[in-house]
Amino acid sequence: MPDDAARTDQELAALRAAAAQAAAEAAEARAAAAQAALEAAEAAAGRTAGPGVPTTGDAQTPASPTTSTGTQGRASATTGNEEAATSGPSTLGGYAAEVAAGYAYEGGTLPLGALLDGEPGGDPVPRADVQVGFALGMLNRHGLVAGATGTGKTKTLQGMAEGLSAAGVPVFLADVKGDLSGLTQPGASNEKIVERSRSIGQDWSPTAFPVELYTLGGLGTGVPIRTTVTDFGPLLLSKVLGLNETQESSLGLVFHWADQQGLALLDLKDLQSTIAYLTSDEGKAELKGIGGVSAATAGVILREIVALQAQGADVFFGEPAFATSDLLRTAPDGRGVVSALELPAVQDRPTLFSTFLMWLLADLFQELPEVGDVDRPRLVFFFDEAHLLFTGASKEFLQQVVQTVRLIRSKGVGVFFVTQSPKDVPADVLAQLGNRVQHALRAFTPDDASALRAAARTFPRSPYDLERLLQSLGTGEAVVTVLSEDGAPTPVAWTRVRAPQSSMDPAPPDVLEAIVAASPAQARYGTSVDAESAFELLQVRVQEQAAARAAAEAAEAEAATQERAAKQAAKEAERTARKEQAELEKMRAELERDAEKARTGGTTTRSRAGGSRSTSPLDSFLRSAGTQLGRELTRTIFGTRRR
Repeated sequence: MPDDAARTDQELAALRAAAAQAAAEAAEARAAAAQAALEAAEAAAGRTAGPGVPTTGDAQTPASPTTSTGTQGRASATTGNEEAATSGPSTLGGYAAEVAAGYAYEGGTLPLGALLDGEPGGDPVPRADVQVGFALGMLNRHGLVAGATGTGKTKTLQGMAEGLSAAGVPVFLADVKGDLSGLTQPGASNEKIVERSRSIGQDWSPTAFPVELYTLGGLGTGVPIRTTVTDFGPLLLSKVLGLNETQESSLGLVFHWADQQGLALLDLKDLQSTIAYLTSDEGKAELKGIGGVSAATAGVILREIVALQAQGADVFFGEPAFATSDLLRTAPDGRGVVSALELPAVQDRPTLFSTFLMWLLADLFQELPEVGDVDRPRLVFFFDEAHLLFTGASKEFLQQVVQTVRLIRSKGVGVFFVTQSPKDVPADVLAQLGNRVQHALRAFTPDDASALRAAARTFPRSPYDLERLLQSLGTGEAVVTVLSEDGAPTPVAWTRVRAPQSSMDPAPPDVLEAIVAASPAQARYGTSVDAESAFELLQVRVQEQAAARAAAEAAEAEAATQERAAKQAAKEAERTARKEQAELEKMRAELERDAEKARTGGTTTRSRAGGSRSTSPLDSFLRSAGTQLGRELTRTIFGTRRR
């Protein structure tokens, strides 16, 4: 036991010594970093005419964006390293050296910011010589930008979109609040921005970027985006409507029948009229050979469509249909075009928002060829306020999201979800996001505290107390880990994020309207077209069938009238014949009485020999007349009388 106690004391002493040594090294590194930053700032100040007023040409004009591998962003990072290197000896050591090595890529780089050195809650020192960013070739592994309201995540998104555009990568971003329209305008320089950019090694200059503004069906300022119900397809529509397997198969049958009949399903009223027709008396017969749609199932589908219409989906379905290939554009100067979907008018309609985004991803997946791993993505999506995408989402919809996110990577498309907390994103989706930029989290409730601990545990091991650090991050600061070019997570880095070079304020409405009016896409998609489709064609078909049914009913009624008239004529003829028969019978009876009277008058004689009675000429005449009358009467009744 004494030996164990002594051994424990020795281990504790060794740990204390190691901790003291580490603290000394950290203090020395911080001092060296501060000295290097000071010397770099002094060197940079020598190139300016006054505080915050750049005099070089680079500071007055946008940096050249014409690069195919992100070399501009790489150059920015290199500039910061060179400034630090020329201002004094590099003293990288410990964890800072590990971070620098982890974020040094051989290929293109999307710069994000610089490492911060310090203690949580203190005054951290930016390390301009340790740049943090993304490997361009790994951006199709998707990512998450999260943080509480006001922590700077939207500006991080804006800066990332700028860097991708500068690297020649097209960008699509969903601007739910309208904050990102400032990408169309150069940013305003001020002393704070200049000082911040110098401290993190950013070569900042006011720059506007090529932006195409879109809206859903014309709700807002932008080129309207629409698609047809046929292009949307029964499977995705079933998931959006939350249909079960039986209802989904019935909806697929409706689409199949419409295709066979040449009926275009362009908007929701086309689909509604088709379902109503196929459950009518005329339509049921047309589905006998391939099954049918029950009235109950049709009722469920129609009710769900009405609910979707209540969310404003009518404006999304129609013509002209948007071609998703238009998102894969670059400007004449080589920069990627930023396609900004302006959604302030529909931010309270999450179903419409999620319906569109799922269609867009699914359509891109169908249209784009397989490319595998590439040196830079073909397109990067940013879904701001991503919690709207998943709020109230059905299980089927979430499965569709997971499947799309998993598979679209091979098409060279990256997807970034931007939201307040990682818990806003379903776990199956979160597991697909290899790149993480986590801004500050708040823990005001027990649930918030649990979410904070869960978020901290998802990061790789690091010397940081992440639960404490995530609560103490300042605006524009983030905890970052991304995938290296080898596919392994990079070291966790406390990062000060670069400031956007475009305006951080929304662009004025007149500027946005001018951009839309000058867009070639506005001429192509600006005016809605209500072409002849299933709704109109089925109306004509129903009218023709109604006319044919009315004609058949009229012919049937005429035939019935004629039949009744014939029956009535036959009855009248029979009645007349009976009357004539009665009269003849009466005449015969009278003749027989007259004959009987004549016989009783002594005109009949008997043969004396044989005892037979002989007939007088009058009797013979009467019998002949009666026989002739009977024959004539019979011919009259049975219609065999010759004329």
